[in-house]
Amino acid sequence: MELITKNGNRGFTLIELLIVITIIGILLTIAQPTYKNSVKRARETVLKENLFAMRSAIDQYYADNGTYPGSLEDLVQKGYLRSIPRDPITNSNTTWIIVPPPNPEETGVYDVKSGSNEISLSGTPYSDW
Repeated sequence: MELITKNGNRGFTLIELLIVITIIGILLTIAQPTYKNSVKRARETVLKENLFAMRSAIDQYYADNGTYPGSLEDLVQKGYLRSIPRDPITNSNTTWIIVPPPNPEETGVYDVKSGSNEISLSGTPYSDW
């Protein structure tokens, strides 16, 4: 329903504008949790891929050299990784938790885990991945 003023200008009534604004607000309220979960799910996917790539590089290093790399930087220097991946949860490439080899006679990087204390969408801590 359009309002026509005395001079012929057309416009919407205040009630029509309020209804439209209310509908937009309701739609945004419904969409916001879905958006946040989508962003978190994307970060989790990137974290899984980064962990897979680093673990694969550690395994390749061990197969080639017979020892585990002394640090993640060794993987970069020897060409197994282009750079140390960024942890998408902590948004840093320096927060990775280094897991030493289970054999106390060996040293180096046996595994890596996220340095985040947050909980994933599945309910497990990222640091357990």
